[in-house]
Amino acid sequence: MSFATERTGGALRIVRLANFVAPASGGLRTALRELGKGFKEAGHEPVLIVPGERHTDQETEQGRVITLPGPLLPGTGGYRVLTDKRRVAALLEELDPDRLEVSDRTTLRWTGKWARRARIPAVMVSHETADGVLRTWGLSENLSRRAADALNTRTAHTYARVVCTTEFAEREFVRIGARNVVRAPLGVDLEQRSPALRDAALRDRYARADEALLVMCSRLSVEKRPGTALDALEALLLRGRRTVLVVAGDGPLRPRLEQRAHERRLPVTFLGHVADRELLGALQASADVCLAPGPAETFGLAALEAMACGTPVVASAFSALPEVIGSAGATAVNTGDAFADAVGLLMERSEGERREAARARAECFGWKTAVDAFLAAHDAQPCAAHGAQPCAAPSAAGDARARDAAREGVA
Repeated sequence: MSFATERTGGALRIVRLANFVAPASGGLRTALRELGKGFKEAGHEPVLIVPGERHTDQETEQGRVITLPGPLLPGTGGYRVLTDKRRVAALLEELDPDRLEVSDRTTLRWTGKWARRARIPAVMVSHETADGVLRTWGLSENLSRRAADALNTRTAHTYARVVCTTEFAEREFVRIGARNVVRAPLGVDLEQRSPALRDAALRDRYARADEALLVMCSRLSVEKRPGTALDALEALLLRGRRTVLVVAGDGPLRPRLEQRAHERRLPVTFLGHVADRELLGALQASADVCLAPGPAETFGLAALEAMACGTPVVASAFSALPEVIGSAGATAVNTGDAFADAVGLLMERSEGERREAARARAECFGWKTAVDAFLAAHDAQPCAAHGAQPCAAPSAAGDARARDAAREGVA
């Protein structure tokens, strides 16, 4: 099996695996795309393997993307999973990766053992907290914590490194004493998402001049707690504040949410999936406040995109978003009244002040910083052919550490 030192020009073949990727959009899909683009621009060879309806193999702006047939998960609104371990393992053998990066902490965790046997350094990316997801599915705090600790201990022993995007995500690994955790933030496209996307005509389509326009861009599934947005809207209306809500996103809870909005005569517009990214950005930029009620978020890309558009965010206090949005937004426990209070606090600021603060905070998170951090987690650097110092290989010590970790695990 070859390592980085044997590739032409030092380019690493970084094979990435992911399950539970939304069919058309979503934070994980965005992160995979932007990181792949960054790896490719740095001179490396990213290959992404995800489940799909059928087998495909194509070169894209984010590198090579391979889909393998994977069954639909009932009740998830389109999520598919890679279930054929033999086929995935055979493909990995054929691809002969220098590094493995896995974005699924449950159904693909077996790939860590495969990588250790193949002596390939592998990282697991923690895109959500295990105990947070378990709590959203109804487990008690005690049970979810115990189950998460057991899962995370096995993960930390299996993979050379665990990548966490925030301190919030890192805590559950610190709790179990894992010593192979590294921090790597995600980012936002500060050119495609900007206050210049604000569209008065679009705003007028959904809200009158005397109404506050709230927007939620989220998958409508249990772990995202989208019902909190409707709770907040109802609380604001009961307080006499003229407010409307626009929901961009789809998912298994949509019919139930639409029924509730209809029965209670709430001013909610459900757009479903918005494929036009420019339109989605204009919607985020034209809102007064964006809502991010998901309590298990370990970063919150949709919220960061809204802030890049100059729109402040009210986020769940139980998520990583308080760490991301800082004082430019507001946080609340997951009740309608608490979210309504937070919306009210943000609306008390002048429009210019709250929009400038949101944009300034988002400017702390560029994709280049994220790509550099993820490459560092792989003991990689940009290659000489791409305008950086030569990276014929990671440092000898770094490459040795990665190989040792691949053989033995570090925890």
